[in-house]
Amino acid sequence: MKKMPLLLPVLATALIMTGCASRKPVNPVITDNGLSNTTPSVSVDTQGLSEDAALAAQNLAGASAKGVTEANKAFLAKRVVHFDYDSSELSSTDVQTLQAHAQFLIANANSRVALTGHTDERGTREYNMALGERRAKAVESFLVSSGVSATQLEAVSYGKEMPVATGNNEAAWKENRRVEINYEAVPPLLK
Repeated sequence: MKKMPLLLPVLATALIMTGCASRKPVNPVITDNGLSNTTPSVSVDTQGLSEDAALAAQNLAGASAKGVTEANKAFLAKRVVHFDYDSSELSSTDVQTLQAHAQFLIANANSRVALTGHTDERGTREYNMALGERRAKAVESFLVSSGVSATQLEAVSYGKEMPVATGNNEAAWKENRRVEINYEAVPPLLK
């Protein structure tokens, strides 16, 4: 019977950790009577699908063609911004990509984006979490200064915890120094 008090804090911690780890984006919906309701957002993984199947999946997810032009389609397709070593400065090559996303987000007020900051494996966990946050905040700041509503954006840092390239060399590190632009609601429809 004395073991029960020790078990409760452990179970409570496990439940809290499980809830945090399985975070699902939720978008507020205002009903006719003005009350707020929530519905989970839809995200569709189109990796490995043909172009037609990917477009169909985007349509099902509520993708929008508003704010998409022939001139910015290629830039909207790019969802990653890269950074130099130990830097959170945006490069001039990524400005057009961010401008295209800003144009789309301004035209689609219901769009929501998670900006996830990442680093390479060098440095401490704490330093890399802070650097990843500075990178995500740099992209967020650029988008807000371009006219995007701050309520459409969420900046998150994963530091060195989610590399896309393995290896202990400059090529792998370069790929991992990034901010990903992840549409959680109303992504661009790219035909």
